[in-house]
Amino acid sequence: MIIFGTKGYLYQLAVLTLVCGRCGNPSAHTLRKRVNKFTLFFVPLFPFSTKYLTQCTFCGAEQQVSKEHAEQLEKQAVSGQSGPGGQAYGQAPQHPHHRP
Repeated sequence: MIIFGTKGYLYQLAVLTLVCGRCGNPSAHTLRKRVNKFTLFFVPLFPFSTKYLTQCTFCGAEQQVSKEHAEQLEKQAVSGQSGPGGQAYGQAPQHPHHRP
């Protein structure tokens, strides 16, 4: 009998201050990387899905971002482009159902 499946991993890459595309509040957003890996006998072997997400800590809205945009945001957080408290400022992606 062969036992196989998947396992998800969540990595927090940065915390940035962004204006939320859903609630419109300037608040902390976590930048996360979600990786799903194929497992065989409960041993993770290789990733088959990688997604980058931002989540507003005020309203909880989660937005998927491209790998390139996630890398840009991570560089912003690490570099000196920041506001009070050492957090980078920017605009979060718009929520698909949000109408300004």
